[in-house]
Amino acid sequence: MKAAIGSLPVDDEQWAYEIKWDGYRTIVFVDAEQQQVRVQSSSGLDVSGTYGELGGMWRDLNAGSAVLDGEIVVFGDDGRPSFEALQRHRTQVVFQAFDVLEIDGTDVTALPYEQRRSLLADVLDAGDNWTVPSHRVGGGAELLAATAERGLEGVMAKRLGSPYLVGRRSPNWRKVKNRVRVEVVVGGFTRGSGNRSSTFGALLVGTRDGDALRFAGGVGTGFTQRRLEELLALLRPLVVDTCPFDPAPPREYTRDAVWVRPDHTAVVDIAEFTNDGLVRHASFVEMR
Repeated sequence: MKAAIGSLPVDDEQWAYEIKWDGYRTIVFVDAEQQQVRVQSSSGLDVSGTYGELGGMWRDLNAGSAVLDGEIVVFGDDGRPSFEALQRHRTQVVFQAFDVLEIDGTDVTALPYEQRRSLLADVLDAGDNWTVPSHRVGGGAELLAATAERGLEGVMAKRLGSPYLVGRRSPNWRKVKNRVRVEVVVGGFTRGSGNRSSTFGALLVGTRDGDALRFAGGVGTGFTQRRLEELLALLRPLVVDTCPFDPAPPREYTRDAVWVRPDHTAVVDIAEFTNDGLVRHASFVEMR
């Protein structure tokens, strides 16, 4: 079941709230009788060999078998989930189980959310590499504020009484993300293609480090057609031959790049800056 992106529900007490984990969505098939665990990615690939540390989950299963839905995460030194650390996988992962689809061969997806949650808490005990994180009914704004204070990605809102719809996106699950608003310097743009062939693909942006402009990635969302046209008209007179970033961006950005004199600052919403100083999940807001 997939979630829609949205805002906090108005009918707060009709929803349960969980922390949104920044990791890989995963389905785990646990067979305690056969002492086997199969880990499946969101695209359906068997990744059991990649996450061998989950292979002992059957020992903490209070059933013969179960199918669990959750998120694989890696926690950084600061105690927060780190997507970069997960990609490197130098630290053992933790599976955050947030739903159960099947127990002992019985499909439980039609049961209401709160009943599945109760079954999940009973069927899986916490281990070193797996756990069932807590949830709360109501109080979404307070939990969202707490996640923002701790630098977490946001919350998941899940409607009470709702079933689990396998393979479908449902408004009964909402991703409510914390965003950080920052200012970045525009140093170029990429040539557009498809329905953006007459404008541009993404703004290439950076941050000031003394006299140097350090590359901070691309911003390719948050634009209306009118805004794309306005920004192109603004940037065209500033086109230069020389890259303004020091050092130059990776080739994946430079091969379609048009450089501009870095005279303008853009306001963008981001999830975070990566350890390499790049904006993550950036969305354009306005020009300063």
